[in-house]
Amino acid sequence: MLKTPLGSLLASTLLVLGAISLSGCSNSELQSGKDIDPNSQQAMRAAEQARDSLPGKAHYERACAACHEGAIERAPHRQMLVLMTPETILRALTSGLMQAQSSQLSDEQKRDVAEYLGGRSVAASSPAYTACDAGAPKLAATQAIKTRNWGLTPDNKRHLTSDITSITGSNANELKPLWAFAFNGANRARSQPLFVGDLLITGSHSGEVLALDAASGCVRWQFQAASEVRTGIIGDETQGPAGQLLYFGDVLGTVYAISATTGKEQWRTRADTHPNATITGTPSLFEDRLYVPVSALEVSNAVDPLYECCTFRGSVVAMNRQTGAIEWQTHTIAQPPTSQGKNASGTTQYGPSGAVVWNSPSIDTKRRRLYVGTGENASSPATKTSDALMAMNLSDGSIAWSWQGTARDAWNTACDSLTPDNCPEENGPDYDFGAATLIATTSDGRDLVIGGQKSGVVHAIVADTGKHLWSQRVGRGGIQGGIHFGIAADSQRIYVPVTDMPDGRTYPDPARPGVHALNIDTGEPLWYAKSPNVCNARAFCHPGVSQSISVINDMVLAGGMDGVVRGYNVASGKLVYELDTTADFVTVNGATTAGGAFGGAAGPVAQNNRVALSSGYGLYNHMPGNLLLMLER
Repeated sequence: MLKTPLGSLLASTLLVLGAISLSGCSNSELQSGKDIDPNSQQAMRAAEQARDSLPGKAHYERACAACHEGAIERAPHRQMLVLMTPETILRALTSGLMQAQSSQLSDEQKRDVAEYLGGRSVAASSPAYTACDAGAPKLAATQAIKTRNWGLTPDNKRHLTSDITSITGSNANELKPLWAFAFNGANRARSQPLFVGDLLITGSHSGEVLALDAASGCVRWQFQAASEVRTGIIGDETQGPAGQLLYFGDVLGTVYAISATTGKEQWRTRADTHPNATITGTPSLFEDRLYVPVSALEVSNAVDPLYECCTFRGSVVAMNRQTGAIEWQTHTIAQPPTSQGKNASGTTQYGPSGAVVWNSPSIDTKRRRLYVGTGENASSPATKTSDALMAMNLSDGSIAWSWQGTARDAWNTACDSLTPDNCPEENGPDYDFGAATLIATTSDGRDLVIGGQKSGVVHAIVADTGKHLWSQRVGRGGIQGGIHFGIAADSQRIYVPVTDMPDGRTYPDPARPGVHALNIDTGEPLWYAKSPNVCNARAFCHPGVSQSISVINDMVLAGGMDGVVRGYNVASGKLVYELDTTADFVTVNGATTAGGAFGGAAGPVAQNNRVALSSGYGLYNHMPGNLLLMLER
């Protein structure tokens, strides 16, 4: 999804230097990169030159580059490291996994490397979180979990009903802030929280996983992962040999299982050995297996004409939930990449590649299948499984069917840069299925797999056969447009968030940012709630909805890129609730924080009379923010 001309490395450098604001420069999973001011290419070149003058560059090249520039398969590429906070990098160098490898560096040099990669100065210290009173009641051995997967139900409908929450469109205006929480060293909040009994579990930009008391926001326990936790947290309600477990993935492609009661690690497994592998979509849990979608950020490396683009293939990995052992892995491209010749700089090019899986699998318990959407190819030749909806059998990962939404879509960041040597001949249009699939049932009982694409089109596929039933355009689409992170549904309608940010291109259809409702049977539009433009002077503010949305009884709750969360009546689209999270909130620690753009797959979650919101998305030309907000009625 969001992949831009020179990657977040340069955007991070600008933060280090306190220089200009660089619009739309990053490298991850929302595919962007073209709503850039006329001077940005010059600004990026200046930033790159300034970054290369930092002392950490020489230390990195001496002690780290040999492994992190592709020589060691399992070592994350530099473009992965720049997504981490400098504190996390420094911790890895001084007391973590890289302690032995960095022994030749002094303490000052380790700090320089961390700041060179992490994009800002290392904080002198991190404020201590407010711990719960030592005399608080001990947690039960097993905590109740009502919505254990990212999609809130196995079919990914993201529909919370009255047996889970009492909140409705009629009483939503009774919601008041109960507590606010700010993460250490973060400019985004993109890990979807999970209610576990009296706890709210969430991940953070700095790699912390925190168990917060749902009533007060104090910290019951915390766990430190190796890098940013971008996925949601999911949980197993049943007791196993190691007790009740929680699962999540990090930006370096590692999947973890930790105790729900203590936060103690039970196992960790790297999902793929490729140096650019990452976990973007939240794993899905069903019976004894965890189904892990595997994506990568390799398209950003392609901007370097000396980079041998591209060798990563998307996949789904099935892991044993108790041990983390990999039981099967199914690639979205069957054939491994091979040499496809050389680019204009004489660098070997590889393909086919890409078709990564950005999204959380929906689980079909009736047919015992999972469904995912794939991204574009990162290099030529284009394949029939890119920009596709795919069905895999749960037993062995075999592909039951595949349906392609956009043919011949191969694209990487070189296509929109000053060094296009690695751009595939297809050159886009970069129309991933970024949003997760969901399973909906028609009025006559047919099960459909619904997928939303960055083209701005929603597709319905018959679950039994993989046959196309209908498609409906709801947005303009584009590199920065269309459907990004998560659609939702109830028994009657499909609800679709649309971004349609400007991206410098022209399209035959107008932008339609906001929330759209469709008929499940036919795809017919039922209503459209247009996002108002309230940005005014807010930097990096845009109308539209990128983050996953949720249906809470009779209300669709959608966080906007303008920092405002809005609730709409499911039948009419009428606005019934609104809250601006860019205002100042006093945190549990007594500090002040504010939200920003709602981004990523961390959609609203609710239980009983409470709703948790994750606000702030300091990436991809969106408003930064650092707010986890608990509302209560």
